[in-house]
Amino acid sequence: MPITKHAMIRYQCLDRCFRNPGKRYYIEDLLDECNKKLSESKPDAEGIKKRQLYEDISFMVSSEGWSAPLDRIKDGRRTFFKYEDQNFSINNQPLNELEAEQLKSAFSVLGRFKGLPQFNWINELLPKLDQAFKFSHDTVGIISFDNNEFLKGLELIDPLFNAILYKKLLKINYKSFKNPKPVSIIFSCYHLKEYNSRWFVYGKNADYDGLVNLALDRIIDMEETAGEYESTEINFEEYLDEIIGVSVIPGQLPEKILLRIDHSLWPYIETKPLHGSQTLKNRGEDFVDISLELIPNYELETMILQFGEKMEVLKPGHLRDKIEGRITAASKRYIP
Repeated sequence: MPITKHAMIRYQCLDRCFRNPGKRYYIEDLLDECNKKLSESKPDAEGIKKRQLYEDISFMVSSEGWSAPLDRIKDGRRTFFKYEDQNFSINNQPLNELEAEQLKSAFSVLGRFKGLPQFNWINELLPKLDQAFKFSHDTVGIISFDNNEFLKGLELIDPLFNAILYKKLLKINYKSFKNPKPVSIIFSCYHLKEYNSRWFVYGKNADYDGLVNLALDRIIDMEETAGEYESTEINFEEYLDEIIGVSVIPGQLPEKILLRIDHSLWPYIETKPLHGSQTLKNRGEDFVDISLELIPNYELETMILQFGEKMEVLKPGHLRDKIEGRITAASKRYIP
């Protein structure tokens, strides 16, 4: 079983208590200290009982844990706990078997990102981990991710991330697919987002009032520039939760979108929802109706079209008309 965050909080708390030479910690004291620390971490978390506490102590003294040299000292009818060696701490011990297995799994996942410019820190970290723990010989080829290391603009993620973190104003030379001439933009960066294997940066163009996004593969070059960085109060988790993709139309509000799904497609949509707002509305013999609450945009249209005849827009009318128009235009390329 993996060591969870709450378990590690308890182990660290017990470790501090066992190392404290100035106080006697009885089982009730240890229980209070652990529950206090858990409450600080997550106020609504339920406290543990004595049974869990005894299991934690047993794990710490076991070889699967840290082989802690714990002394149980009788004080009348009660018992208090402390380390036999006051210099001992679980924090200065070698990795136990369980921690090593967890680190090995993490090492395998991290290895999939090696070589990508935005993960340069991994390129430096992995050889050190491998030298220390000899993991690489048996973690090859276990997991794969869908990424394109040859995608243009990946090398910009790291400097853009730092520009956001440290609120640096940038001068960006940008060439849109729609405009053959590059333009120079004074840009305050706010948020990076990946969609459909492309990266975008949201921010404020000094020449416009609204929020804009720039595709990293269309940035020619960029540099830090003098001027005042324009901060934002936008919560991007909420801002982007109302759309599919990256395109937000200023002033447009989310709409109820009703889709009819062919019964053969439904298992795929049920297990991989189109959006967090997906709700089942009606189940027929050959179809399932679902609703989404989103701002309609180009990426939503493209997502609907990719399912072909197995997905139909019922409402709103303007989105249904848009999809019908695109299907008609596409069919003319195949039907004389």
